[in-house]
Formats: sequence, C-alpha cells, structure tokens
Amino acid sequence: MLDTNIKAQLAAYLEKLREPIELVASPDGSGASRQMRELLADIAALSPKVSVREDGQSERRPSFSVGRPGQAPRIHFAGLPMGHEFTSLILALLQTGGHPPKVDEALIAQIRGIEGRFRFETFISLSCHNCPDVVQALNLMAVLNPNVEATMVDGALFQQEVEARGIMAVPAVFANGEPFGQGRMTLEEIVAKLDTGAAAKAAEALDAKAPFDVLVVGGGPAGAAAAIYAARKGIRTGVVAERFGGQVLDTLAIENFVSVKHTEGPQLAAALESHVREYGVDIMPLQRAQALVPGEGLHEVKLASGATLKAKTLVLATGARWREMNVPGEAEYKAKGVCFCPHCDGPLFKGKHVAVIGGGNSGVEAAIDLAGIVAHVTLLEFDGKLRADAVLQDKLASLPNVTVIRSAQTTEVVGDGQKVTGLAYTDRNTGESQRIALEGIFVQIGLLPNTDWLKGTVALSRFGEIEIDARGQTSLPGVFAAGDATTVPYKQIVIALGEGAKASLSAFDHLIRSPAAQLKAA
Repeated sequence: MLDTNIKAQLAAYLEKLREPIELVASPDGSGASRQMRELLADIAALSPKVSVREDGQSERRPSFSVGRPGQAPRIHFAGLPMGHEFTSLILALLQTGGHPPKVDEALIAQIRGIEGRFRFETFISLSCHNCPDVVQALNLMAVLNPNVEATMVDGALFQQEVEARGIMAVPAVFANGEPFGQGRMTLEEIVAKLDTGAAAKAAEALDAKAPFDVLVVGGGPAGAAAAIYAARKGIRTGVVAERFGGQVLDTLAIENFVSVKHTEGPQLAAALESHVREYGVDIMPLQRAQALVPGEGLHEVKLASGATLKAKTLVLATGARWREMNVPGEAEYKAKGVCFCPHCDGPLFKGKHVAVIGGGNSGVEAAIDLAGIVAHVTLLEFDGKLRADAVLQDKLASLPNVTVIRSAQTTEVVGDGQKVTGLAYTDRNTGESQRIALEGIFVQIGLLPNTDWLKGTVALSRFGEIEIDARGQTSLPGVFAAGDATTVPYKQIVIALGEGAKASLSAFDHLIRSPAAQLKAA
C-alpha cells in the first residue's frame, strides 16, 4: 500500500510514540477494505508499539479506529485517509501515542475544560485541502478530552449517507447528529464555538493590549511579510486577522512561487505563520476588523468582537474574497449546490450535471478538473469569448462532456428548497431566457477586495481597492496598505509578499521620522 520512501518517513515518525496504540478495523469485502487492511498492516510493521485487530463493530465499513489498548477509541476513520488526509492519520497516531501537540498550553487547557459529550462526524473529500485542518482539530480534541469523539467520513465512499444528510459541500461537520459547521474551521474557531464565554474573554484581553508600533490587519502573504519586516526592526508588532493565510488557504496547486517548483496553499500558509511566530509577533486570530478610527498620535481598529486595538502605524492587508453572482437563489443554496471550490466539493458531484460560471483561467481550470469527475459540465461566460489562456481553452475543447455557452448572463439559481436543481440565464445576443437542469454550480468569477469596513476613512478606487502610492501609503498619514486589497496590479502571491515588505518598511520610516518617536521593543 505504502511505497518505500513513505514507509521510511512514517517509521521515523512512529519512533516518537511514547505509548502503545491499537488500530481496530471494521472491514467488508470491498476493494477499499482490502486497501485499508494493507495500510494498517504496513503501519503496524513499522513500529512495535502499533498493533492491529479486525474485529471492529462500526456500522460504517470499511473503517478503523485509533486508540490505546484496553480503552474505548475516540478517533475513527471511515474510509481510507490518503491524499490530503494522510497527514491527519499520522498526527492521530502520534498524538494518541502520547507525542505532544504543537498547540498553545492555554488552548490545550481550554479544550480539556470543555463540558458535555460531543460526537463529531466530519464529511470530507480526499481532494479537499481545507478538510484536513478540521479533521486534525477534532482528532486532537478527542485526544485531549475524553468526552469528545471524532470520525472522518470519506463522502465519496459513503455517498448514500451524504445524500441522505443533504451534504453538498465539504468539510461538513455534525455534532451529536446535528449540523455544527460548514467549510474550513481552525481549532481555535471550533473551541470558541463550544466555549461560549471565550469570545468575551478574548475581547477583554485585546482591549487591554498596549498600543502597537505597527499593527498589521490581515494574515495573508502581504500581512505576513509586513509583520516579519516590522518585527525584524525590533519594534512592537501585531497581526490581527480572521484567519492566518487568507485566500492562500483556498488555493490548491501553487507552481509559480519563485524558487519553489510546487506547493499547496495550506502548506504555504502554515510556513508563513511559522515564520511570523519566529519573531514573537503578537498574532490575534479569529478577529474581523469592523472600523478604522484615524487619530493624530494613535489609530484605532475596532473589531467585530467589540474590542479596540491601537497603533502608531497600520498596514492594511485584508486581501480579497470570492466574487458572488448576486442573483436570486445564490445565497439560499450556498453549500446546497452553489460552491466556490471545485477541488473540495467536486467529488460530491460524481456522475452529476454541474455548471461553472466564468470563462477566465479559474473557471476553465475548474471545468477541466470537474470534467474528470462529473457526468457533464456546462461552462457559462458573460462575454462573447473565453478569457482563459489558449492552452487551457484547447484542453477544454478536447473534452467530450463539456459544453461552453458564451454571452450568457446568469439570472437565477433554481432549487427545490433543499438543493440546486438548475439555473436560469439570458442569452445576451437574443435576449431569450434559458434554463438548464443541473445539480451543482461552481462560481469562478474573480475576487472582491475586503475593504467594506474602510469606506469613508481611506480613499478607495471605483472597484473598492485601497488607493496607494509607490510606497504603499494610503490617503491617511501613518496608514499603509498592501496586497490584493489595494490598487496594485496583478494579484499574485509573490507580488503581495513584496508589497507587504514595502509597506512595512514605509511604516517604519514614518515612525522614525515622526516627531518625538518612541519605539517599543517587541
């Protein structure tokens, strides 16, 4: 099952086990079950601390559990945790075996203090790059708290259950049989959702923080670079963000990051955060900026949590989000057939008819990927021609199960109250209304800057982007900006990194040239 190189790497990891662990399989006669048996046998052969039994009583088959001998297991994998989920399996093995997690001690204490019993089920697809974060977070909670149980369910393998529960986007999390969360969630977000007093405590702690010399708003590539360059100057630096990594977390393959031939968004985001933490930057996650209040000495950033942060200079790096169609039915059927990530949710539409909205590179790439999974793809483009690169258009044209409709304006998402059943569009050449029967819609029409909270404070372009000069300076003295939220052309990761560094250096230059500048060591 595992090749020689992976076995060697896994054997090195398993040397970190402190306590014996037991893998208990619930097999059936399927091909997936045979693969599961091979996988578990390979793992057990690599360490004397790992044993395997095949007398599991799980209703989901094939599946297996990870636990301590003589104890009821609390981590379960329904399906084969390969692909993006292989790391989830490795961490489950190590953490169940006593290897300490790389998590803040305060968060560990908070997890152990959660009251009540929780049986989590996370429905995933093996091609989803957001799913492992959720699986790993819940598995860790199961390791730390005996009242928590976590199960990963491969939606492609248990399609009847997926359809019965109406799951049309992953990751989909259920707690004690009821919907708990949809989409990417961090460990901190899950814990905060369970610990109802956590938000108020966090807001109180943020309010008490001393002013920063440089406060970066946003945790994407631009924000990470800005934080590193500021912290290296030895000044008090903070990063406040909803999620570290930003839009990069939703990116699968990255092949144009100079000097790195291939990486994936979550891996790059983790590397950025790790680098920022090396400099002791105060990272404040799960916080959404709500308003900017300019000041002569200190600027204030008001957060949705009710807290207020103060800083001498700001670097605004709030990035962008998926652009929506803004048509009737779209909001109602989000995660019920309306999707934004073909890599994550595509496998749930195996054998079905779907549409892709958008004829740029993202849209055409999505259509190509989906064509290998679904029965048929209809690509709709507003313009009279596709805007994707020629090589992508050629590939798209070679696929027999793809239809391209140009000059099509989507007017409505149609559904039956539970899920998408079709979409309506207008032929822009004839004015005629048309309707297509389908079960999924993947929206790929670009990005919108996250700048709504800045209206009326800094100058914005007609597209809502923060207007900046060559140094990253905004219309407000001491307030700088960088990345996809700004007017800088070409929204690329490598450009955002450079812009973040530039804005941070400009902020430092502003500080040292300000009257009676008093910089605080980080």
